[in-house]
Amino acid sequence: MPAGTYLHLDEELEERFQCAPGPGGWRYTSQRTDGVRVDLVVDARWRQIRLELVTPTWWLRGGVTGPEVAWVRAAGEAGTEHTERAAGFMADSPGFLIAVARSLDLDEGAETDVRLVRFSGPSLAPLTATWRWHRAGTSTYETDTEPLPVSQYDVTDLSTGEIETVHVAGDVVLAAPGIELTALESRPNLLT
Repeated sequence: MPAGTYLHLDEELEERFQCAPGPGGWRYTSQRTDGVRVDLVVDARWRQIRLELVTPTWWLRGGVTGPEVAWVRAAGEAGTEHTERAAGFMADSPGFLIAVARSLDLDEGAETDVRLVRFSGPSLAPLTATWRWHRAGTSTYETDTEPLPVSQYDVTDLSTGEIETVHVAGDVVLAAPGIELTALESRPNLLT
């Protein structure tokens, strides 16, 4: 079960995470030094079936419901329910990059557009947008135990045209814009 620490470079925040495959999917949990918590569960097809995001003042719970996503967002006890036609969620945590990359299951050189609801800021403000994911290639790196395949994804925000590159090994993000993997206690799960 990989566990480690990501550094969010812009805010200089640490995100301590654990992730693991289970009998019916995969789970990612993390806690940041600013109090933000993530609990993301996907099913065997990498659909985000359960999400909990918590900031010091806001909380959000949601999941995929067929062709839509549904979520409840609140600053207190009573929340407001929302739905949107989208394939899943995105937020600042690298766990979402893993979930989206795996759910697309792209072949080398393939690309596809995916509509996601992105939550940002301490109030978890939602914004629905479309991104183009392109699997640019996979490189293999020798390690002490076995070769480690690392896939490169070029992700284009279709509303701005901005392209960002994400490097993924199994269920761990090795590099992404504004994200640095600073500690990893065990080898990534090489998921198929």
